[in-house]
Amino acid sequence: MTTRAPAAAPGIEATSLQPRRHLLDLDDMGFAEITTILDSAEAMREVLHRSIKKVPSLRGKVVLTLFLEPSTRTRVSFEQAGKMLSADVINIGGSGSSAEKGESLLNTALTLQAMHADILIIRHEASGAPYFLARSLENTSVVNAGDGRHAHPTQALLDLLTMRDHLESLAGAKVVIVGDALHSRVVRSDIFGLVASGASVTLSGPPTMIPLDLLNPRGAPSLPGVAVEPDLDTAIVDADVVMALRIQKERQDAGMMPSLREYTRRWQINEDRMRLAKPGALIMHPGPMNEGVEITSSLAHGSAQIEEQVTNGVAVRMAVLYQLLQGSDGGSLT
Repeated sequence: MTTRAPAAAPGIEATSLQPRRHLLDLDDMGFAEITTILDSAEAMREVLHRSIKKVPSLRGKVVLTLFLEPSTRTRVSFEQAGKMLSADVINIGGSGSSAEKGESLLNTALTLQAMHADILIIRHEASGAPYFLARSLENTSVVNAGDGRHAHPTQALLDLLTMRDHLESLAGAKVVIVGDALHSRVVRSDIFGLVASGASVTLSGPPTMIPLDLLNPRGAPSLPGVAVEPDLDTAIVDADVVMALRIQKERQDAGMMPSLREYTRRWQINEDRMRLAKPGALIMHPGPMNEGVEITSSLAHGSAQIEEQVTNGVAVRMAVLYQLLQGSDGGSLT
């Protein structure tokens, strides 16, 4: 993929990466492309701080969001991103849609494409659903807003932007991800983005919640820069970033984890454990959060960057929409 200079600030002509029609995951992105999107997101953040939070960059473009799974942060931030760029945004949920009546995903998508949608943002419970649509739609771009337990690329990009804001460089940074990595679509995308950016990743949590497809037959990580350390007190030493993942009660019911009390004792992010990390280490969570389980309430409402992640989510999704719909035209933000 050809790369160009990082995106310019609003009001200045912006160059872009091309050609990319879809954003499905970060596994096919290199450092240069990730950097360009993050630089573009920094420009978009300037728009967020204007008194009138709107630019005409995507005027006349039609953005459809198709969320067939519940979502608050991702759905609302994509809607806000599109509207701030002056696109026409249409939101479609599973309830009341033709999908609820038995229409196939493909027929639903083809119908939306026939309405001349420029981009389709989809969240689906089935891993691979956005890939299927990307292969099937000729005239509409596809953005993966979360597919099953597989991928969540824009969440990973906003995580990278948040880390980059606080660290001198992602290269050489140690990121510890704690919790249910097996069922998290965020973890996989985060790992691809972090490794491409030169960071190292350590997964910590119950052994039953570590994704085995990241391990080779000898038990060592198959991805360079990825390690597994079930003992959080060991894993967190000298960490630059500590990210907690949401724990779902149904995992306990399925026998995949100890009691919540035992989980909290062994893997909760608390003040004592954060003293083992580097001074000023970032505390992050992709949300939604079980307060007092994955992170203590004092840290969640104190030094954690959770609200900052939400704000960066809007900027990153603005950048993604801009790059996919307008970037190849050499457009500018005004």
